[in-house]
Amino acid sequence: MTMVPITLVGLHRVGGWNGLVDQLTANGDANMLQAFPGQDLTGIGSSIGSTFGVVLGLGFVTSFGYWTTNFTEVQRAFSARNASAAQRTPLIAAIPKVLIALVIIIPGMIAAVLIPGVENLKRGLPSDATYNDAVPLLLRDLLPSGFLGVALAGLLAAFMAGMAANVSSFNTVFTYDLWQDWLRPGRDDVHYLKVGRFVTVIGTALAIGTAFIAAGFTNIMDYIQTLFSFFNVPLFAVFAFGLFWRKLTGNGGFWGLLSGTVSAVFVFVLNQVGVLSLSGQGSSFLGGGVATVVAVLVGWLISRGGTPRPEADLRGLVWSLTPADVRAVPREAGWYRNPTVLSVLVLTLAVAGYVVFAVV
Repeated sequence: MTMVPITLVGLHRVGGWNGLVDQLTANGDANMLQAFPGQDLTGIGSSIGSTFGVVLGLGFVTSFGYWTTNFTEVQRAFSARNASAAQRTPLIAAIPKVLIALVIIIPGMIAAVLIPGVENLKRGLPSDATYNDAVPLLLRDLLPSGFLGVALAGLLAAFMAGMAANVSSFNTVFTYDLWQDWLRPGRDDVHYLKVGRFVTVIGTALAIGTAFIAAGFTNIMDYIQTLFSFFNVPLFAVFAFGLFWRKLTGNGGFWGLLSGTVSAVFVFVLNQVGVLSLSGQGSSFLGGGVATVVAVLVGWLISRGGTPRPEADLRGLVWSLTPADVRAVPREAGWYRNPTVLSVLVLTLAVAGYVVFAVV
């Protein structure tokens, strides 16, 4: 909610949407008004290659990985009261997620007009600001002192909520899925509680440590997308492959996941040492695409030499082995509880967002 007043006050300061468009155009930043080909985002020189990078690298592998394998998001669906509510969870969450893009993208455009330091960055001129400073600088310059305090409190609360969700997810996955199931099964609850507390401390320390790594990136989104390409994307590739191919073995899944992560890291290193030249998030999109292909290919090759699980064990887990009546989720009364309606609504909002920029 902190970004809403920034967006409204910023638009008022620049003369509304038309005023923002006119100033960006006059400053030579008209490319910020176009969703595609997004060459500033990807760092890919070819307009066709950049469009494919955004659509496939960001829109498919990275986004699908986020929505289906990010435990913080999946945890919400697991806590739903039934399968129908769980199915609606990501769809309902996607509605504000689409709208949030407006109060993230537009303030960045406003910063390019109102904040001299950010404008100098766009020109490649010396500046004492970074792109990560855009929100703090907008808070400083646009909001009155009293409201500034409320906005900062809201911003910190959002950071704390996100941190709490991620730490909770980290210790849950480690304690239950790794420690309890594989490393130390059969212990009492007190033992697992102590492990969970210990892992929480370790996870927090790791999070603090990674902040120093994030400081080496031009902006925080490059860092986030890089992490997604390393971890979420190969996990999604293996997850989706196992969902539709019943012969995937445990070894195939593990080595596919590991090789996918290594391949994404390899692409990132190639970009860092200058073998590739992708200045934006293009290396993350390319790394995610490579990780997907490598994870599936390695999983397939290793599984061919292994023994798949009996089909009876895979019912309910693999699509082709699960009868349609088992896959079916009972529908609840009310159009607002219909996943199809919610899906169309989300898609309409997403398309409308692109159309707004396409007709500028």
